[in-house]
Amino acid sequence: MHNKNLRTHRIGIKKIQCNSFTIGNDSPLFLIAGPCLVEDISICKEIAKEAKRICNKYGLNYIFKASFDKSNKTIPNSYRGPGWEKGLEQLKQIKKEIQTPIITDIHEREQCDAVAEVADIIQIPALLSKQIDLILDSAKTGKIINIKKGQFTAPWEIKNILSRLSEEGYDNVMITERGTMFGYQTLVSDMRSLQIISQFGYPVIFDGSHSVHGNNSIVENTQFKHRDFILPLVRSAVANGIDGLFLEIHPYPDKAKSDSIGTFPLEKLEKLVEQVVEIDKALIN
Repeated sequence: MHNKNLRTHRIGIKKIQCNSFTIGNDSPLFLIAGPCLVEDISICKEIAKEAKRICNKYGLNYIFKASFDKSNKTIPNSYRGPGWEKGLEQLKQIKKEIQTPIITDIHEREQCDAVAEVADIIQIPALLSKQIDLILDSAKTGKIINIKKGQFTAPWEIKNILSRLSEEGYDNVMITERGTMFGYQTLVSDMRSLQIISQFGYPVIFDGSHSVHGNNSIVENTQFKHRDFILPLVRSAVANGIDGLFLEIHPYPDKAKSDSIGTFPLEKLEKLVEQVVEIDKALIN
């Protein structure tokens, strides 16, 4: 697309109404943030309250995220979450107390209706991003759908998924970029992907947390941890004119029960938000 500046790729991007705010087009950035999985309810509420405070301060719209179950956990004894019933009840509590929209992912078609009763946005995990029956059943609930682009998927292949949804009359859809496989156990972020996906006319989100997952050889013999790359990647993505950010955050990242290497410290979130807001403003001016 030929734009006057990078941020104006949002002009022409479909507007999606999420509760009291709008996603896409010339709307402000929004932040999806929370722990990977629903953990202790008090920690979840602490994260949601602080993230919402920061977003309110800097003019971003906020959506709390957490999964009630991760059915793709294959490591023995790894924490999968509290499960369907308990997890959804806790998300419901957070939504009511913190007064924030909720996004959570879904793994089976049978979960659609129950999840839709609580979540404002239903998320399709990257590993299920081509399971069209699951996607269509999620869309039938009338909720906004956020599709995490599979790390095995080229950005232009997203058009096929969106076309199927459009044929069925569903267009309340967002796409999240979360890195592309680069050899074994390593992801890389191709920032061209953000521009390519945006041409299809739907809001584009950048996942800074899963984009840093990779083999430990990346950080061996350096001063860095995987999560140290989140901030520079996020800054670059915002400079590309994205519509929203996706982060996994925690007050004690090393103690997070899932995906700790890509979990951003809650205490550093305000600095990150401050910086990305300034970058976004610079694209307008």
